[in-house]
Amino acid sequence: MAVLFSASCIGVAAACDDATAGRTVLRVYGASSLTESFREMEMAFEARHPAVDVQLTIAGSQVLRLQIEQGAPADVFASADPAHVRSLREAGRIGEGVPFALNHLVLIVPVGNPAGLTSFGDLPKAERIVLGAQNVPVGRYARDALRAMDRKTASNFGLEVMRRVVSEEANARLVRAKVEVGEADAALVYETDAEASRGVRVIPLPEDVNAEAVYFIAEVGVPPSALASQWIELVLSPEGSAILRAHGFGAP
Repeated sequence: MAVLFSASCIGVAAACDDATAGRTVLRVYGASSLTESFREMEMAFEARHPAVDVQLTIAGSQVLRLQIEQGAPADVFASADPAHVRSLREAGRIGEGVPFALNHLVLIVPVGNPAGLTSFGDLPKAERIVLGAQNVPVGRYARDALRAMDRKTASNFGLEVMRRVVSEEANARLVRAKVEVGEADAALVYETDAEASRGVRVIPLPEDVNAEAVYFIAEVGVPPSALASQWIELVLSPEGSAILRAHGFGAP
């Protein structure tokens, strides 16, 4: 098992022989918010397929997309941003994306909550705010929520928040880490990332301003590997859905 990028085999979307372990490699590229869910599915898949080594590459969707565009070997791509899925599909790199999970944003603060925030509307009171970068799904959804709050309150809520942003990170886990270590007073992350941490307090967003993140999964390469299809079948199966629910994801 691996959760690091591996270039041990040449050729996009080819499940190839691992000369060292004598097992067939299945390379699964997944957004960082899928870390725990995909690790659990990795164990389930390998238990059913002892001759297969599932290698997870976990990173921001924009990083994974770039790696696939540049020819990195991958068999499966899972992302929270339909724009990245659409771009790779139009380039002929992946098959049709299938929705498999839903996520939402929450506001997180350190356990001690130094800024004293009690609601999303309090966010401009924070001195140090961290968001995902604009080209990162969690960052794009965060900006959608800020604009929705602008419309709801007829104010410059989003502008006031952006003035207090001290860092823009490459994925939701890096955003969360800034709050966990006390380098930020508040941040917007996926609900699942917040639930996976004991180092933050969660403040929900109002439903009428929250963004709905839809996750898509697709086979990489033409023709796709049989193992890639079997992985996607697991993700879409009742077992896969139960794993996703256990980690806080909703059904699409």
